[in-house]
Amino acid sequence: MTSIIELENTQIINAVFFILLAFASMFLILVLFFYFSRKKIVQIEVDKKMLEIEHQKELLESVIVTQEEERQRIAQDLHDDISSKLNVVSINTHLLRTPNLTVEETNEITSNIINYTQNALENSRRIAHNLLPPVLEKFGFNAGIEELVEEYNSTKKVKVVLKNELVFDKAKFQKHLHIFRILQELLNNSIKHGKATEVSIQFTNLDDEKVCIYKDNGKGFDVDKTSNHKGLGMRNIESRISFIGGAYSIDSTPNEGVKVIFNFK
Repeated sequence: MTSIIELENTQIINAVFFILLAFASMFLILVLFFYFSRKKIVQIEVDKKMLEIEHQKELLESVIVTQEEERQRIAQDLHDDISSKLNVVSINTHLLRTPNLTVEETNEITSNIINYTQNALENSRRIAHNLLPPVLEKFGFNAGIEELVEEYNSTKKVKVVLKNELVFDKAKFQKHLHIFRILQELLNNSIKHGKATEVSIQFTNLDDEKVCIYKDNGKGFDVDKTSNHKGLGMRNIESRISFIGGAYSIDSTPNEGVKVIFNFK
């Protein structure tokens, strides 16, 4: 009888031992599972942050490249348009000192000086306008964007329709300048690459946010191709939208135009 009791006790002890061993194994497995799961989550977050940093780096590089290209363009304009014309003015001015000039020769030289001086003034105004539109600075974003639309419509290459339901605070000039440059870039892309003939620009409130809805009837492109988002123009647009604290979306298919929506505070 005693041996039977001892056998039962041994079995009970063994059963308890195996149960405890099973629980310990399960606990260890759970600890390892949560450890590796947490490690994987942390790695995903690190990879995500690295991608964000790389993306911000690309945006910064695009801004730097755009600024350098703008400086080169301005330098080229100053050299080709202004310097060359002022050189001609200088040459003609020295010609006036030539002895025994006839009245006709004097009038011709004077006319050349006046014409080239006027051309130099007009070109300098154009360069200054491209750097900082005076209407935008003096009269605000509404007037500046209306003038931009009129300029493109005057080319007869494209019909731009503007609908503005927002009031822009003149004090936020720098932010509005970014929006102005975004629209310039979009219009240039529509005409140069998309061959668009019609463009609509709408400023409105959507879901309690100020948004711009831009659409054209150009060639469009496949938005699923990453290469279409990596051009300097699109990176420049993206960087400016980032500066104004906004986000954007692009909807486009080949031969069906482009639709860009971006918000801003």
